[in-house]
Amino acid sequence: MVEDIILETRALTKEFKGFVAVSEVDLRIRRGSIHALIGPNGAGKTTCFNLLTKFLAPTRGLILFEGHDITAEAPAGVARRGIIRSFQISSVFPHLTVLENVRVALQRSLNTSFHFWKPERSLDVLNARALELLAEVGLQDYAGHAAVELSYGRKRALEIATTLAMDPKLMLLDEPTQGMGTEDVDRTRALIKKVAAGRTVLMVEHNMSVVSSIADTITVLQRGSTLAEGPYEAVSRNPAVIEAYMGSAQTELQGAH
Repeated sequence: MVEDIILETRALTKEFKGFVAVSEVDLRIRRGSIHALIGPNGAGKTTCFNLLTKFLAPTRGLILFEGHDITAEAPAGVARRGIIRSFQISSVFPHLTVLENVRVALQRSLNTSFHFWKPERSLDVLNARALELLAEVGLQDYAGHAAVELSYGRKRALEIATTLAMDPKLMLLDEPTQGMGTEDVDRTRALIKKVAAGRTVLMVEHNMSVVSSIADTITVLQRGSTLAEGPYEAVSRNPAVIEAYMGSAQTELQGAH
């Protein structure tokens, strides 16, 4: 059976005035999988995300999405194809309610995003779908709360709900558990696993316990290049990966289970 690859990069490279931030990276993201991009600080993970969402143009290489060459496309075109990065559309509006935040993201389906003259009640048609999305991320009981009142972990859940509202084919999550305490990390881990059912997720994540428990495939970057790739069990035992992490991070890598 031929693998169903939703996103592929070929020799993806980004240079900044002679500094090579991403070097000859070949990624193959299987449809319906959770794929994690990990590596020490400065490994090129965020640059990779910026290349995939076209916030940066590659120096050379190809980006293919569902078989189409999107290397030269603008960010808006890439988003319309269904590649949605959480922070792109998930900035929480603090003084809108949780429900209203999701409705804003859902407006695209009505093609009325810029129809500012229309009354707010014209968006009521979106309420049922917004509540479904809030239920999916465990926020249905907070629908009427102002977003500013949410805990940090629940704000991240709201961001995931607004990302889902864009109906992504590929969700890119950049450090979804960064800055969270243990309880919020566990809740977010379970949430990502839940929303990934039937979807494709590419995530950058430092927390190895999260990566080890939910990622199907892990790509390890070091100095902009691919160091290793495979399931967590294989990657975590790779001597080159252990050496790259060193010290405390090495202990974390090996002890994630």
